[in-house]
Amino acid sequence: MDPINQFKEQQKIAWSNFANFESLTATVAPVLLRFAGVKAGTAVLDVACGTGVAALTAARLGANVTGLDLTPELIARARENSALMNLPVAWHEGDAEKLPLPDAHFDFVVSQFGHMFAPRPEVVIGEMLRVLKPGGVIAFVTWPTELLTGRMYALLRGYAPPPPSGVSPPAQWGDPAIIRERLGAAVKDIFFARDAMLVPSLSPQHYRQFTEQNLGPMTRLLQSLDKSDPAKAATLRHEFEELAAHYFENNIVRLDYLLTRAIKA
Repeated sequence: MDPINQFKEQQKIAWSNFANFESLTATVAPVLLRFAGVKAGTAVLDVACGTGVAALTAARLGANVTGLDLTPELIARARENSALMNLPVAWHEGDAEKLPLPDAHFDFVVSQFGHMFAPRPEVVIGEMLRVLKPGGVIAFVTWPTELLTGRMYALLRGYAPPPPSGVSPPAQWGDPAIIRERLGAAVKDIFFARDAMLVPSLSPQHYRQFTEQNLGPMTRLLQSLDKSDPAKAATLRHEFEELAAHYFENNIVRLDYLLTRAIKA
């Protein structure tokens, strides 16, 4: 297996425990969809949809929604959520870098903290734009590089083995200059905005513990370090808690995010 495909197989496993984050990210989905302009009757694709938070929020608005994710456990959870909410969504287990969907089919292509984990930005953006109609809207939410979650991923990267050649750091999707470059001439009217997710937490230590238990890349990294270098694992946990403390007040951790919207030229 080539390194990129091997990386994707590892990603499937790493993100399989992410479902507990859906209640935290639920507040972001209405912001993203309002920012994108999603309306009833429009065709919407949610790329790297996870457990279906944005997809189901769009379906509740009356949109015709398709959701796709690489990780089988997350798609299974999305189907459960869809049945519980009695909302129709066409779910696909699939690769954001090779969407099994027709050209120029969707009015909106969105992603909520999802497409940013595809290893090759130029490939995933090419696919998202391929399935978007001319004049359609691409909109996504990512983590600013200079704030908590962007800094968290940089911290984890410093402790982890280097990724395969050609894999770009997810945190780069939090830089508007890089986003502009990646979208390029294929779009017009790029617009950025910011908002924040407010996560109830008793302490930075509790937030670290929750993240460690439910954020796949951190879970796997610390499991590995606990076996190979417990002192290093303890240092990483301490540094994470120190970082989170800067964004903690009144039993809330503030997670600022970046919204991007553009129109396919």
